[in-house]
Amino acid sequence: MGRDSCRVYKRDPAHRVFVNRNLRLEKIKFFGFDLDYTLAVYKSPELESLLFEFAIERLVEIGYPDGLKSLQYKPVFPLRGLWFDVLYGNLLKVDGFGNILVGMHGFRFMKPTEIAELYPNKFLQFTANRIYVFDTLFSLPEIYLDACIIDYFDGSQNYVQVEDFTGIKNGEVFMSYHSIFQDIREAFDWVHQSRKVKDTVWQNPEKYVTKDERLKPLLQRIRQYGKKSFLLTNSDYHYSNGIMNYLLGPNWANYFDFAVVDARKPKWFAEGTVFREVNTNTGTARIGIHTGPLEQGKIYSGGSCEAFRRLVKAVGRDVLYVGDHIYGDVLRSKKTRGWRTCLVVPELAQELTVWTEGKPIFDQLQSLESRLSNTYKDLDSNAKEKPHVDDIIAEIRKITYNMDNEYGMLGSVFRSGSRTTFFAAQVERYADLYAANCCNLFHYPLFYYFRAPMSLLPHESTVEHDAVIQEYNYPGKLIRQTSVREESEIIYNSYDSNLVRGLKTQPTFCHEEDEDESSITSTMAENCRQISEEETLTLDNKFGSSDVAAISPNSK
Repeated sequence: MGRDSCRVYKRDPAHRVFVNRNLRLEKIKFFGFDLDYTLAVYKSPELESLLFEFAIERLVEIGYPDGLKSLQYKPVFPLRGLWFDVLYGNLLKVDGFGNILVGMHGFRFMKPTEIAELYPNKFLQFTANRIYVFDTLFSLPEIYLDACIIDYFDGSQNYVQVEDFTGIKNGEVFMSYHSIFQDIREAFDWVHQSRKVKDTVWQNPEKYVTKDERLKPLLQRIRQYGKKSFLLTNSDYHYSNGIMNYLLGPNWANYFDFAVVDARKPKWFAEGTVFREVNTNTGTARIGIHTGPLEQGKIYSGGSCEAFRRLVKAVGRDVLYVGDHIYGDVLRSKKTRGWRTCLVVPELAQELTVWTEGKPIFDQLQSLESRLSNTYKDLDSNAKEKPHVDDIIAEIRKITYNMDNEYGMLGSVFRSGSRTTFFAAQVERYADLYAANCCNLFHYPLFYYFRAPMSLLPHESTVEHDAVIQEYNYPGKLIRQTSVREESEIIYNSYDSNLVRGLKTQPTFCHEEDEDESSITSTMAENCRQISEEETLTLDNKFGSSDVAAISPNSK
């Protein structure tokens, strides 16, 4: 839809929840929340700077130059959703199909010819042993440190890049970009496992965590509507208790019907571990497996989605899970368990600011894209002269560059010019809803019906309803040249009882909002289930490798 057809919405854009797939809140019986970057909104760049500093300390400890200690985190550079090519040490911003939009080596933007030399057709197929996807907010300081260290070594007089571009060399000492990446990856894992960051944040939450006054009334309203809420986090009890105590007070567990720590997502959505009750006096899990009902006010450790479903009687589509991790929170809960999902995207705050304040730039880009399209639109097979569009393309590149700079060095997390990113494709595909903050749900009644805007395919958006379609001159009959009404008349007139029984006598929709199976026949319900199962298998076969991209075992 064009910008001229935009509707006027009741809520401030910063308070809105955006919709990819229709969802009725009145159908949701369980509201689940992650902790890190969801209930606990970390202040930026304070937390990223802390992670960055501790990771450098670790790298220096294992032998990296002391000069790295002078580096300081710059939040204007990193961007969630980037790919890191461990072979050549390049940060890549790609679209949903692997086409490269922007490439950087260290802090140097790669030229189009350079990208084409390393990546034929400016395309890179995802492979888990070569590509690491920075898809979490905890990855931001790691992205910047990767760029810093590659830039440091490439710019050093003591090191030269090897001929195949896979690393650097100092005399007989060779360092591949892959090994540098592994060292940095392990340094951040060590920082998280050592509890240095969590202890620092827990001891000074005012400096690192934003307290949202909407959280308490949101959780209270969920209970008032007769619905249940639960906490599901990978963080351990000590840290979760400290942060939640800061956000909700010492009786924070009473705001939830269930609370699960040490969940180990995404494993929790698959085989999981065993449920254990946490001894809140010692902070340790009690021995033995918890098999009884989950009780309000008590904290549980580990477990699995299947055990949770059985203990609380939660059917997949009854659950709306809110989290910030595209893989650990959203993708796995959606694909393997059928939960409805809401992705927290804090970057939306800046994205919406640039989108509203940068209207002249967007309008200019849209005008140029329209001019380019119109240049070719009226040409047919008799055209002999190629139109001159170099100036338009050059202007589009210039406007795209200016627009990207409004967001940061690497542009928007969702797009580059008129092309959307890999991250945007993941959000669109796996998040039913997305918002800048989980507390944006506070601004909606819990019977709200979220409706996704209707999207048109190119053959629908570029062909007017009153267009005259010329008769196709093909020797044979085309597929589906008769309407359902015409087919019905033919079948009824044939007096074939088998065909007549197969005619549709009521709508056979399999919409996401049609969740009451009493309103459709059992056959239709079974068809819907079969379609869902077949679709899951197809997605796993086609996209399975990209789903497991770059998952840190200790992510959140």
